[in-house]
This record gives sequence, structure tokens and C-alpha cells, in this order.
Amino acid sequence: MRISGITIPDNKRLKVGLTVLYGIGLSLAKSILIEAKVNPEKKGSEITPDEENAVRKIIEVRKIEGDLKREVSANIKRLKDIKTYRGTRHAKKLPSRGQRTKTNSRTLRGNTRKTMGTGRKAAEKK
Repeated sequence: MRISGITIPDNKRLKVGLTVLYGIGLSLAKSILIEAKVNPEKKGSEITPDEENAVRKIIEVRKIEGDLKREVSANIKRLKDIKTYRGTRHAKKLPSRGQRTKTNSRTLRGNTRKTMGTGRKAAEKK
């Protein structure tokens, strides 16, 4: 089963398999399958062509994958252009929703630790 150029896995249950699509999470996948009158516990290989078309029709109405990614990046670009606080945080690659940065946000700051240590980058020796 392919939707928007993405292959839905045949070996997973449909409610989990639909989450492969960007913009569809578990709860939205369940509601899509209920609306299409398809059993969410069915696997991708067990679905009939009529059920597949019903699911595809519901999903094509929604904004997913490329369109959604473009919209999100346009929103972030707009915040950067008007120089809002959130926009500047995005530009500096820091958390934009009020999280602390002293101890957390290592991945955003580029300070990931592989082993135990101080968490700081090694200083040059004199």
C-alpha cells in the first residue's frame, strides 16, 4: 500500500503503519481508520483494495508529508524574519519553548556525551 509516495509497511498493524507518514500520529491514524470503517488491528497485507481506497481518500484531504514540512519551515522562517523571541531561538539552534539550557538541550547545543564526564568540550592544554 502506497500513500503520497510512501510505502506503508505490510507486516505492521495499520494504526501503527500509517504513522510512517509525516503528520500522522497514532491517534490520528486510529481516527482515520475508524472513519474509513477499517479494523485498526488489520495488517497492511490483509487490507482489501476498497478499504485501501477509503483510507487513501481520507488521507489525501489532509496536509501531510511535503506540504506540511513546507508549511512548518515557512512558519519558522516567518518568525526569524520578524525577529521574534522564538525566531531568534530557532536561529541560534536553542530550545524555543522555555526549556532550561544549563543542564539539558545537549543535542540542540551540539554537546552530546558518549560516555560519562563533565559534559563540556575538552579545553585546550597550555
